Amino acid sequence: MKAIVRVARRWIADERGVTSIEYALLASMFAIAVLGSVVTLKGSLGDAYEMIAAAVTAAVSTAVTTALAMAS
Repeated sequence: MKAIVRVARRWIADERGVTSIEYALLASMFAIAVLGSVVTLKGSLGDAYEMIAAAVTAAVSTAVTTALAMAS
């Protein structure tokens, strides 16, 4: 029984590898946060890019039309 208690106390007091476990936990929490953000914002980001693309296309079209009208 004393041997089991001694081994348990030694195991509890041993702090080797704790830092790597902490870094692994931090990395996993960061990955979960990034994944959650991407999943949450996926639709709205796509809509924003489509809106920007439409605005740029309209601006280029207007600029070309204006330039052609001024050239003639």
